[in-house]
Amino acid sequence: MHEYPITESIVKIAVDKANEAQASKIYEIKLVIGELSGFVPDCIQFYFDFLSKDTIAESTTLDFESVPAELRCRDCNTVSHPEDNEWVCPNCHGWNVEILKGRELYIQSMEVE
Repeated sequence: MHEYPITESIVKIAVDKANEAQASKIYEIKLVIGELSGFVPDCIQFYFDFLSKDTIAESTTLDFESVPAELRCRDCNTVSHPEDNEWVCPNCHGWNVEILKGRELYIQSMEVE
């Protein structure tokens, strides 16, 4: 359910930016979503279809790009991609890691008329 307010913001931003560009229709929105963000593309699509009705974003195609999680070990600086929620450094086997990527959620681009 937390996708609803986020999708509401996506629709508002897209419509506002398209209006600023004097566009009459939004054809496509490319969204970048990190795998750790907690957002589900299918839910965003569902709410987007509902919230964009009767706007220039109605019938817009959403293109989702997933960003995999990326961690950096604070002890040995090894950068890795965790598998199966194993948040341990593959080099030194330490647990002192920070998230570098994977929490993103943003509009990368839009195609408008």
